[in-house]
Amino acid sequence: MKLLQRSLVARIVASLLAISAMALISIVVTMAVAGGSRGDAAAINVAGSLRMNTYQIVAALQRYERTPSMEHQAAVHVLKRRFEARLQSEELTGAIPVSEAHDLRRQYRLVLSHWHNELAPEVNEAVDTRSVNIESLNRALDGLVSEIDQMVSQLEHNTEAKIRLLSALQILFLGLTAVVVAIALYDIRHNLVAPLRQLMVLAREAARHNFTVRTRLKGADELALLGRTFDSMAEELGTSYADLEDRVKRKTRELERSSEVMQVLHDGSRSLYGGGNDLCTSAAPMLRQVAELLDIGPIRLSLNDPHDNRQVPILATHSARRPDYCRDHDCHACLIAPRPLRLSNTENGDCVLLPVSVGDEMLGTLEIWHPKGERLSDSVRRLLNALADQLATAVYLQQRIEEEQQVSLMNERTIIARELHDSLAQSLSYLKMQVARLERMQAKDAPRERQAAVFDELRTGLNSAYRQLRELLTTFRLKLEGPGLQTALLQTTDEFSERMGAPVELHYDVPPHLLNPNEEIHLLQIAREALSNIHKHAQAHWAAVTVRFENARILLRIEDDGVGLEDGDSPPMHYGLVIMRDRAHTLRGELRLANRPEGGTRVEVTFTPQTARLITRQPAETTTLHNQGN
Repeated sequence: MKLLQRSLVARIVASLLAISAMALISIVVTMAVAGGSRGDAAAINVAGSLRMNTYQIVAALQRYERTPSMEHQAAVHVLKRRFEARLQSEELTGAIPVSEAHDLRRQYRLVLSHWHNELAPEVNEAVDTRSVNIESLNRALDGLVSEIDQMVSQLEHNTEAKIRLLSALQILFLGLTAVVVAIALYDIRHNLVAPLRQLMVLAREAARHNFTVRTRLKGADELALLGRTFDSMAEELGTSYADLEDRVKRKTRELERSSEVMQVLHDGSRSLYGGGNDLCTSAAPMLRQVAELLDIGPIRLSLNDPHDNRQVPILATHSARRPDYCRDHDCHACLIAPRPLRLSNTENGDCVLLPVSVGDEMLGTLEIWHPKGERLSDSVRRLLNALADQLATAVYLQQRIEEEQQVSLMNERTIIARELHDSLAQSLSYLKMQVARLERMQAKDAPRERQAAVFDELRTGLNSAYRQLRELLTTFRLKLEGPGLQTALLQTTDEFSERMGAPVELHYDVPPHLLNPNEEIHLLQIAREALSNIHKHAQAHWAAVTVRFENARILLRIEDDGVGLEDGDSPPMHYGLVIMRDRAHTLRGELRLANRPEGGTRVEVTFTPQTARLITRQPAETTTLHNQGN
């Protein structure tokens, strides 16, 4: 019974088994009743034929009485035996109940008694005496026929009773089956169909992300248990889905905030990298926007002083006072805005200290305050690390730019000093010696002819010094006004083309940023000195300057179609050629001077640039730096 209460499947199986059992019982009962009624029709026919047989016996007796003969007597005996055979036949006795208390059995006994006690003696007596007592025979015949009729009626009533019993049983089993089917349908409707509909509604709503629907099924069967499980699952899914939606919203807000911060970092990188050494102007607005977007602050930046190893505060967003080294008191970028952040008393909050470093070089620290007890998310930490790296890169690049500017300034001063020493200083020394010579000659009252020769040398020396000064001024002006060696050489070739009245070609094929300023100055000076010699001595109608980089070396070639050298080599004491050889030696290169086969002169200078020599001398170190950079 408990199983039927707990299991819907058990109830459905029980209903099917009950219906099947009733159908089986109905079939068995029907077969049994049908089997019991199988001989009733034959028995009624036999019982009905007994009446006809009695009348045939009486008619045969009457014929025998009118015409006594053996044939008629035999006919009477045949009819008598036939009557007795039918009366005791299996067809008739088989339809009569065995119980002696049954009315049909008693009626059958009465028919036998009437035959054996009344009609049969009358027939025997009539056969023996050959006389028929019609009245006595008719009375006996009427009584027997009456009993036979009553037996036939009882047989019919018995058969009808069996048919009624069969109909009643069919109706009973049909009614029971209908009741069981009705109960099963009710159970299926209320405990199967309705719960399934509720489960389908819950599943459909769950597919639409609506987890508020509940089946609220009661009972102990499978669907009720399944409904409660689905309710629990829907509740858990609703909680999980709400939690996931909340997490997605938080992540979306974080991503949006991170995107805004990255946009601020990207926009601030231009002013940060191009703002010079004024971090207050370039970095403070970016740090303020980052602090407002991430709801943190203040943010304080301190840089290391390389001389005494101390932290120097540079700037602080949302600060109550200016930094100690503030240079512009009209700027309010560091001070608290009219709407300060939530964290008003930062000393009660938590602080994150990030290093501002490039590689192993520690440049400073970035101090970031945030509300106490609130843990910074991983995305916020990554953004703050990116901010620290960006500040470190900007500071490092600015320091390197300042160092490069100082080195460039020193190199430029060294180059100017070298050029003045190699040209103008030597000329002035020569003039100084000539002045001392002239003073001694005047002190000794030397003849004016000898003094005139000294005056001529002084005039020539002054003109040469003035010319060298103009050359230096022209060279430095070209260098300062032009973006590189190619522009300076182009201006130089244009200048000498006008001075010579002949075309001066320029062929330049050198990668950018290959030569340092010192090398560019020396190449420019060698080219100008060679073109000046062509202008003065070559009587040329064409000249060309070629600068090419090949086989890791720089080739400078100056050619002309002039008169050339007398002996195919350079004059040993020519001052300009000495200067050019000294410059080539300074470049650690080689100067070659020769006549061209086509006519004219060719001057060639070849040397290895400083960068190429560094690559040649330090391949292992360069490879190590390259691997570390990767």
